Amino acid sequence: MRIPRLPLQYLAAFRAAALHQNLRAASEELNLTHSAVSQQIRALELQLGFPVFDRQGRRVVLNAAGGALLRGVERAYQELDQGLRAATAAHGIEQRSLRVTVLPSFAQRWLLPRLGRWHARHPEVTIEIEASPRLVDLERENFDIALRQGLGPWPGLDSEPLFDLSMLPVASPALAHQLIGEPLEALAQAPLLGDAAQWEDWFSQAGLRRQVVPVAIFNDFGILLQAAEQGMGVGLTRELLAADALLDGRLVRVAPRQAMLKEPQRYHIVYRPKSRQEPAVCAFIEWLHEETAQSRAALDGAKTCLATGKVTPQTAQMPVAT
Repeated sequence: MRIPRLPLQYLAAFRAAALHQNLRAASEELNLTHSAVSQQIRALELQLGFPVFDRQGRRVVLNAAGGALLRGVERAYQELDQGLRAATAAHGIEQRSLRVTVLPSFAQRWLLPRLGRWHARHPEVTIEIEASPRLVDLERENFDIALRQGLGPWPGLDSEPLFDLSMLPVASPALAHQLIGEPLEALAQAPLLGDAAQWEDWFSQAGLRRQVVPVAIFNDFGILLQAAEQGMGVGLTRELLAADALLDGRLVRVAPRQAMLKEPQRYHIVYRPKSRQEPAVCAFIEWLHEETAQSRAALDGAKTCLATGKVTPQTAQMPVAT
């Protein structure tokens, strides 16, 4: 049997449809109409002489032949990407763009407020941020860096820890002033925001066994912190995500820093092994470590001023809620 020639002009549509399993999503990625993507896939199958997808309602699912083709196409795309990077380096041009995937809460509460400083230091680098909870395949989707929460390791990737996930309760100044200095039971009776199991672990570590029924649970710490700032309740959150709000007085700690819940997980910087040698990637990783160190130093040297609800640069600890 004669092997058909591969019609290269249809591969982008095939690859996008295979990855999304949806023609409309593929058309949006390629900036083509739904009809154009569908026609290209039909033309591909016509030239190949066999189907590569099974149609299941609005979904298109790779069959065995399509899966085999996709694996070859992905290897080809990776080779093309490596060739382009090598050609760029040979021409003497450093990488001018970065693609970074990050959890929405970390992007909103910590990374975005600091990106101006990154741009001031490296105005020549364009940075593309994808804020999404999905686990991105860095190789397949051509991302340079991922900021991930977890234990690691991630197969095929290198990683380095960025910061520990220390949890502590925070509230708006008005609500915090009602709780600081009161017995721990008063905090347990307050409206609580966040995961019940994490709250119960925190209370247990503080010496109080208590079943918790939160007034609201969120799937994103950025939303939880907004609710806490608006006075909806006390939020149990990761300290670094609340750093800016603590330092400018929008949020106040309602327990001493030594009463933080230490999670076994961390935030990690994750990247492809070959990416660590690229100047822009190295510079961004170095900048991330500098910025997290500055945030930790600011929080370590701060205490809550109960008269104003703001944080001042002192080393004394706030009153213990016992």
